[in-house]
Amino acid sequence: MYFKDRTEAGQMLAARLKKYKGIPGVILAVPRGGVPVAFEVAKELGLPIEMVLTKKIGHPLNKEYAIGAASLSDYFVIPHENVDDAYISQEVDKIRHKLKEQYVKFMGDREPESLTGKTVIIVDDGIATGNTLLGTVRVLRKADPGKIVIAVPVASADAVDKLSYEVDDVVAVIIPEEFYGVGAFYKDFEQVSDEEVLYYLDKWRKLKDTG
Repeated sequence: MYFKDRTEAGQMLAARLKKYKGIPGVILAVPRGGVPVAFEVAKELGLPIEMVLTKKIGHPLNKEYAIGAASLSDYFVIPHENVDDAYISQEVDKIRHKLKEQYVKFMGDREPESLTGKTVIIVDDGIATGNTLLGTVRVLRKADPGKIVIAVPVASADAVDKLSYEVDDVVAVIIPEEFYGVGAFYKDFEQVSDEEVLYYLDKWRKLKDTG
């Protein structure tokens, strides 16, 4: 099974999430690929869209390998040998600088939605290992949400298994027996630009104002 693009993937994912329609909740889109998917989900469920403002903290010897995650206000790290506090502090400062820029670019001067007591639905275009999301979830827990749900069009079985222990619900349209990377399950998996992110966020605000 393949998705034509992120829009179709979002529509199919939204159909699996109808039980969350109209509840006190927030959709957290993982930039940038998760935004077109999240738009379709938010449209179906009638929930506000926020950006996931967390980034992984990479290992000093391999930046792609996540050892934790940081947000604008908190961070979480899995202890590793040869990773000292000075490195963590430096990386967290760098990440927060980038996150502040990203927030202003995408959300302007608007205050973020409170997550306390709400059902938080994290939406991305797919999950390979789940390590980055794992860090994100542990950071988001500090905001005291009522429930955390992870919702994606496609995920590896290993990632679903890993994340199921950390959140209240994991929803995936496809959990393939053989996983070759998220992009393998899309006919169109072009990188999403900042302009497209702004387009979807603006479209959602207009939809909300007219609805």
